[in-house]
Amino acid sequence: MIVSHLRELKTMKMDHPDAKEVLKKVLVSPAEGWEGYVMRVFDLGEGGHSPKHSHPWPHINYMIQGKGILHIDGKDYEVEEGSFAFVPPNKVHQFSNRGSETFTFICIVPEEGDK
Repeated sequence: MIVSHLRELKTMKMDHPDAKEVLKKVLVSPAEGWEGYVMRVFDLGEGGHSPKHSHPWPHINYMIQGKGILHIDGKDYEVEEGSFAFVPPNKVHQFSNRGSETFTFICIVPEEGDK
């Protein structure tokens, strides 16, 4: 069990050569009792983006703040506060900030997606 606030969580900078201005916080994981899944929050600064990549697990996303582009398999989708998405396994995808404010979103993945 956990009851907390984002400001109390450790912030980690994404250490990947193709990532720019990406910060991550882990909200809930097996360490808190949610076996098999991890719920994270990502902040993309102005001009920031995640690496363009694919993997064998899906993600579920909910956009909290700002505006961005979710690239999935060659198509760009505009997303903003209140948007949500399901990214299927093995699809090339990338999140990008398209505004001047921080673009923040929740990303839920199976545990192997947060190694």
